[in-house]
Amino acid sequence: MGISREATEAGELMSYGTSIPDMFRQVGVYAGSIVKGARPSDLPVLQSTRFELSINLQTARTLGIAVPPVLLARADVVID
Repeated sequence: MGISREATEAGELMSYGTSIPDMFRQVGVYAGSIVKGARPSDLPVLQSTRFELSINLQTARTLGIAVPPVLLARADVVID
């Protein structure tokens, strides 16, 4: 179990964590605000709002783990 989809794509069983593209988008919005003259100390602290669940079925089969259909239905990414 981990926190990045990329690790699941590399063979990890599953991950649940912040959407990296969404996180970079938020950083871009922050940077844009600062470039336009906002003071960093005046900007609010942001927390992630989008999370991704990814499951690697090939790894699950190798480990002999049956992934429940309800979990597969909730997954954002299923790697087969």
